[in-house]
Amino acid sequence: MDVLNPVMWSVHVGFAVLWVGSVLFVTLAVLPPALRGDIGGDALGSVVGRLRWITRIGAVAFVASGGHMAGTQYTFEALTSTPRGHLVLTMLGLWFVGTGLVEVAGSKLADGLDAGKLREPARDAKPFLYGASAVSVGLIVTAGLLASPTVL
Repeated sequence: MDVLNPVMWSVHVGFAVLWVGSVLFVTLAVLPPALRGDIGGDALGSVVGRLRWITRIGAVAFVASGGHMAGTQYTFEALTSTPRGHLVLTMLGLWFVGTGLVEVAGSKLADGLDAGKLREPARDAKPFLYGASAVSVGLIVTAGLLASPTVL
């Protein structure tokens, strides 16, 4: 079991970096040109499709690795009654919200691109991508608090 813990941590952190980076990249580097109509629909569709797949594959990786870590390091009581447990539950809630926001944004973009539009679906997806970006930053802050031995 001791050998599995570092593997799970690595998978968890690796997918977290990939997912957060992807969300922020799409929001900060891809969305603005889409709002201006300066990016092709095929290129935008490809980027959005990849973000959605990263989100979905990440979901499986997060459930497996996070579930393992929570199951080996916390009891139900520790999750619900300690500050570290509250941070773990906060992270879980933020991740669910962020995943939902990315899925809604991706759906709005994909539906609009399928209809041959670009600016309108980008505008419709904007608040969801901004929300997902804020949540992803919240996840990083929460992870930093969990990683710090002196905070809690």
